[in-house]
Amino acid sequence: MKTEMICAGFGGQGALTIGKFLVKAGMNEGKNVSWLPSYGPEMRGGTANVSTVISDKPVGSPVVAHPDIVVALNQPSIDKFGPMITPGGLLIYNEDMCPNGIDRTDINIVSAPMTSIAKEIGNLKVMNMVAIGVVMGKTGLVQKETMLKSIAPLKAKAPELYDMNLAAIDKGYEIGKTQ
Repeated sequence: MKTEMICAGFGGQGALTIGKFLVKAGMNEGKNVSWLPSYGPEMRGGTANVSTVISDKPVGSPVVAHPDIVVALNQPSIDKFGPMITPGGLLIYNEDMCPNGIDRTDINIVSAPMTSIAKEIGNLKVMNMVAIGVVMGKTGLVQKETMLKSIAPLKAKAPELYDMNLAAIDKGYEIGKTQ
């Protein structure tokens, strides 16, 4: 099993964090991983993406040219990385920020109102956790229990967001399971 993924969005949306926590959970499950971030000089508001690889075998390169999965938090991310998805791969996108989606019939597509869900939960900062939940629910890439252990340090770092993060993961997970 080897899964190559790109998570992308505007700086500040948490795209790099999605990759970081998925890789951390994969590592906690004894898998081989890589995490290669890329972002523009603007940071918040600029474009940001991260290439991640989670594999049962050693990872030869952190570079992802043809991802199995793309998580797009905004339309420019779909426009840039959507065409690169391998046939049969998966696009997960934030329908609140991606009005055009993608016109491909050879990939699986899951859309979710991630921004709306985060607002409903109470804080836009948990939008990326909705995306993590969708990835886990749809793919089983990492186990939900492992992810919950991987984000446990957030309880001390941002206790006011911790329960919201858990709710966001749960909402995303259910979407991933049903789409």
